[in-house]
Amino acid sequence: MGSRVPEVIDRLVELGKADGALKDVRVADGPEVTEDSSEDWLIVGFDGDPAGDMQAAQTVGGWAGLGRRREEQWQITVAAIASRGDTDVRAARMRAYEIGARLEAWLLADPTLGLLELEAAIEASQLTQDQNDDGVQALLLLTVAGRGFT
Repeated sequence: MGSRVPEVIDRLVELGKADGALKDVRVADGPEVTEDSSEDWLIVGFDGDPAGDMQAAQTVGGWAGLGRRREEQWQITVAAIASRGDTDVRAARMRAYEIGARLEAWLLADPTLGLLELEAAIEASQLTQDQNDDGVQALLLLTVAGRGFT
């Protein structure tokens, strides 16, 4: 089955790793097993919950051009995570939104992400905030939605 999802995920990861404004943010392609103690993350294709369902993307599609091509609509989950060793919820929340704003900036600058016959935008977001003995964490889940032809 042809899908644009793998190349869109690859492109978002590339953009994140190349973005100088994210130099202090760990950019990851899906869930990673790592000893990295980074406080700030941008994870493409993962909801940031290691106990979650691990869904990275979903698609729907139909045929265009009398069966020669398929139009695909997709959604990719991206997590912007800001953790702090203190209880400053506002600072963590603001940092998560700063990280998410970089993703929005890429999509506003080029909704095609440099890929042919494709368009994308942030369709939805969800914020969760948590505190425990290690401090506060803000998790901003972004849904990057788009469509393209395969």
